[in-house]
Amino acid sequence: MTRRITIAAALLLLSACGGNDAPRVATPPESPEIAACRQEARNARMTPEIARQMNLADPTQMDRTRDLQAASQERAFNDCLRDRGVLRGGGVEPIRRR
Repeated sequence: MTRRITIAAALLLLSACGGNDAPRVATPPESPEIAACRQEARNARMTPEIARQMNLADPTQMDRTRDLQAASQERAFNDCLRDRGVLRGGGVEPIRRR
């Protein structure tokens, strides 16, 4: 009886390890304009308002500061795309944690 259970469990494990037969699709390369804007946004300095709010002793405040910095970089990325005339798809505003 134990041997049957062991064999059944082994077969279940082997069937679960089966690969996905769907072909993998490579992501298309970024255009030079988007790559340049992404780099510009990464290099964007922390704004003085965000830097003033940073409190290393408070983890909650650090999370909030990181969120503000991420939003600032996203804004810089969008502004760069708009300035270069690259249209970015629509969508909804990202969720902001409070």
